[in-house]
Amino acid sequence: MLTIVYIFVPPFGMIKVKVFNTISETRKYLGALASNNISVGFVPTMGALHPGHLSLVRQAMESNNIVVVSVFVNPIQFNDPKDLQKYPIRLEKDLGLLNNFLSSDDFVFVPSIEEMYPSTVKKKYDFGYLGEVMEGLSRPGHFNGVGIVVDRLFRIVQPERAYFGEKDFQQLAIIRKMVELENHPINIIGCPIIREDDGLAMSSRNQLLSSSLRKNAGVLYQSLLKAQSLSAIHTVEETCELITRMINAMPGFKLEYVEFADERTLRAINNWIETDAIRCFIAVLAGKIRLIDNIKIEPPSK
Repeated sequence: MLTIVYIFVPPFGMIKVKVFNTISETRKYLGALASNNISVGFVPTMGALHPGHLSLVRQAMESNNIVVVSVFVNPIQFNDPKDLQKYPIRLEKDLGLLNNFLSSDDFVFVPSIEEMYPSTVKKKYDFGYLGEVMEGLSRPGHFNGVGIVVDRLFRIVQPERAYFGEKDFQQLAIIRKMVELENHPINIIGCPIIREDDGLAMSSRNQLLSSSLRKNAGVLYQSLLKAQSLSAIHTVEETCELITRMINAMPGFKLEYVEFADERTLRAINNWIETDAIRCFIAVLAGKIRLIDNIKIEPPSK
């Protein structure tokens, strides 16, 4: 059902946000607008919103008549149940943040698990190599869960454009592959990483870091910047070794992987001249919190 949410949320004050909780009401609302040649931009999220999410909303508003933001913590993309339990949920604050952006025609879709998954999920995607490396190795089943939920959300909202941050670059590649497999007529827009003052990529997980770990978490971005400079004078293997040492030298931090790959195929490279589209990917354990980041690397001149 449609809910116009009036709540007092410090420091936002009284807010008014249009919220749908059911698929039927969402489709009915969007269906009524379809005859008006209205373009729909979609920003799927799992809540715990931060300026990175809001940058996606802002970009969606610039190119579409209506913006839909979903807030749904998708249980089937968590391969570790403890990770799901720790995921921050703060819907009222999220609605307060969105209240500052969304127009009267825009809305937030907040379904229940039962609404999204009324029966047991059995679908299995084959994303090929894209799903077998990096996060695919570390988090079995994760990308299948991502593909399933985004496919369902796309079928509900049926947007012209959908917006995703490049922090989860491999996920972005997976979603583009899913769109191809499902033949969705949707333009997937990758948006730049939004960073904290110390360079840490904004993420809902950051708020789970202890104060000491958060203080030193800028080492992730510093290591990526170092990778850019090292590539001019070191081989790929040497650069990986130096980045590994840099991160592991920080107390409480442990590198899970560093990978230089072709950003179009995600295939690892062994030599800088193998491709002109190099990206460095890292995954780091900060205490028990897993953080990922990436950066584009300019191929060293011959």
